[in-house]
Amino acid sequence: MSITLKQVNDIESLQAEIKKWHDAGERIAFVPTMGNLHEGHLQLVDVAKQKADRCVVSIFVNPTQFGPNEDLEQYPRTQKKDCELLATRGADLVFLPSVDVIYGDEVSSDIHVPEQLNNQLCGKNRPGHFDGVASVVAKLFNAVNPDVAVFGNKDYQQVQVIRWLVSELNLKIKVIGAPIVREDDGLAMSSRNQYLTNNERQRASRLQNILQLIAGELRKGRRDYSALSEEATLALNKTGWKVDYIEILRPNLTQPTEKTRDFIILAAANLGKPRLIDNLKCTI
Repeated sequence: MSITLKQVNDIESLQAEIKKWHDAGERIAFVPTMGNLHEGHLQLVDVAKQKADRCVVSIFVNPTQFGPNEDLEQYPRTQKKDCELLATRGADLVFLPSVDVIYGDEVSSDIHVPEQLNNQLCGKNRPGHFDGVASVVAKLFNAVNPDVAVFGNKDYQQVQVIRWLVSELNLKIKVIGAPIVREDDGLAMSSRNQYLTNNERQRASRLQNILQLIAGELRKGRRDYSALSEEATLALNKTGWKVDYIEILRPNLTQPTEKTRDFIILAAANLGKPRLIDNLKCTI
């Protein structure tokens, strides 16, 4: 491992390092993660390094964004490998806090995301999830004090939540949504892909394909958005998927009208064990 990758576990040490960089006039980019890193995460580091002088990555499995039926204890912890990958990509510092460091004596969500952002798409069946995301990111932003924060656009709803958070708290942080990183067949890279069987992996790109088909219909002039979503849901379910949602919305996650020209098409579905998400922007 490169000796240039600093590893810190407490906020005091983290802020001491960052203060040195800020005092030297250097800009800080921040990439929050829950670890189990793959190429998609590493490309976020690449973007961060392009946007600032220093790149800080956090690895923290956040308990407040796990629902009652989601197994926090089973989430993969691969810290040693993650740090090795970050070193090869040129990250400057990795923050590895414990739950106590982040939350102290009470693990809770202190920030509540507006219903319009919170109670649709991935938030609809995961109550409190985005409150947990917003709360931990606020704590991490306060600890790191970055100039720039980089998130992956695969989690499109999450990026919108973070943009709302920065605006709501009047933070001087530029939020960058980095492009989705895909496998050769179009499957969005995700830590969850490792749970696909070989047969499921061969069929997993169908999720992106169905979004492309919807985009094609929109470009042909179709405006029956609900019918388009229902047709796509039926088509996926017939091929062994279990669809959570397929939605056609405007980029701000509001409902489109007949005059809408810019769309975001979003989907979440289970293929066997893993729940996969994806999205596609479409302009007509």
